[in-house]
Amino acid sequence: MDERILKWLYDVDLAISEIDSFFENQPKDFIEYKKNLMLKRAVERNLEIIGEAVNRIIKRDSSFENIIDDARNIIGMRNQVIHAYDNISDENVWAILINHLPALKNSVKGLISNY
Repeated sequence: MDERILKWLYDVDLAISEIDSFFENQPKDFIEYKKNLMLKRAVERNLEIIGEAVNRIIKRDSSFENIIDDARNIIGMRNQVIHAYDNISDENVWAILINHLPALKNSVKGLISNY
């Protein structure tokens, strides 16, 4: 595997770990998430990092589009957070946290361990 791709996979893994750490001492509760502006911005920033890293991976090796779960959706969320910041849906971000990040985490860890 290309060393740059491995580095970007580690970036994705670290960003997901940071998001997970935000909820270590509290349950994942959507209402509490919506109330906490600092938490929302921290999660959004990590989603930007994840989306940018996935985008770079796919540009470097397009075969990863089929390997990384929801690659295009992740990149789309990154673009929305960066370019349409005034139209970010808390519900969409939450759905990514609950429904997509666990699968992405497993996928990335598998890719890293297979290196």
